[in-house]
Order: sequence, then C-alpha cells, then structure tokens
Amino acid sequence: MSIALFANVLTIILCVAVLVQSMRMMRSLRAVKEGALTDVVKALDHATVQARSVLSDMKATLGTDCARHARLVEQARDLRDELSDMIGIADSACERIVSAVSLANALRVAGEEAAEQLHAEATDAADAPIDTLPATREAA
Repeated sequence: MSIALFANVLTIILCVAVLVQSMRMMRSLRAVKEGALTDVVKALDHATVQARSVLSDMKATLGTDCARHARLVEQARDLRDELSDMIGIADSACERIVSAVSLANALRVAGEEAAEQLHAEATDAADAPIDTLPATREAA
C-alpha cells in the first residue's frame, strides 16, 4: 500500500467522522431551538415585562410619597422652630421665677433676722435693771 492511498483512506474516515458529528450537532441544536431555549427566552421576556411594570409602579409611588414626606418634613421643621421659641420663653420665665424666689427667700431670712434682733433687744430691755427706767421716762 502506498502512502498516498493510506492518506486518502484516512481522510475519508475523518470526513465521515466529521459528517457524523455534524449530524449529531444539528439534532442537538434543533432540540435546543424547539425546547429549552425557547422556554428560557419566553420566561426572560415575561420577567422583563413584570420588572418594567414594577419599576413604573415604584416610580409613581415614590413620586407621590416623596412629595408628601417633603411636606411633612417642612411642617415638622416649622413645629421645631415654634417649640424652640416656646422653650426660650419658658427658660426666661423660669429664670425670672428662680430670681423672684431667691429674692423672696433672702427677704424672708433678713426679716427673720431683724425680728430675732428686735426680739433680742426687747428681751434685753425687759431684763434691764430698773434704775435705767427713770432715764427712759425722762426722755419720754
């Protein structure tokens, strides 16, 4: 057998193997085209439609809710400012009350001390010897 004849037979065998593999691949591609791939594409298309629907709903919801929340936040800021003013007024009133109470306590203590001093002087005058009384009468 010559080398050329051997090479031709080997080429024929390889070509037949390529034809067999091509036929098997065509059958597999046809099965994928008719079956699973089509289902996958349909499922992806359906999921995409649903995702678009959900996104449009979310945009609408966020558009209305965000505007409503912005109004609420603005109202809350106004209330915060009013409460800050009220707290300032209450603080100043509290300081005035504390000052008045401190002054009243100081006056009360001073009054009690003066009363005690007058009482002590009156007691000392009552306990004084009688010979000091005529001088008091002369002064009267």
